[in-house]
Amino acid sequence: MTTYVQLDIGGVEPELGTPAADRLVSGAPIFRTWNLDEAEGGLYAGIWEATPGTWRIVYDEWEYFHILSGYSIVTADDGKVFHLRAGDRMVLKPGFKGTWEVIETTRKDYVIRL
Repeated sequence: MTTYVQLDIGGVEPELGTPAADRLVSGAPIFRTWNLDEAEGGLYAGIWEATPGTWRIVYDEWEYFHILSGYSIVTADDGKVFHLRAGDRMVLKPGFKGTWEVIETTRKDYVIRL
């Protein structure tokens, strides 16, 4: 077992995905996910990317992320708006609900705890 992981996607095939049909608001966003590490207890780390579009988000998990590139707008159901660009960091906690709108293809690294 190694005791370190570099978040390097070189040579790693991403998982492709899209928002669930009942959560899609607009556009036809495509997700690419490079899940690079998993640990017991439901801990995940990797890189995620999405093309333009908007979808509903409902968090059952805790997630820390750092925007690497692009521009997205996360809007909470209470009306709070977060403009996210390269360098921005955020934690979304279980119970967060709102929308994620990708204006420019966005890439982030993430750590998720279920």
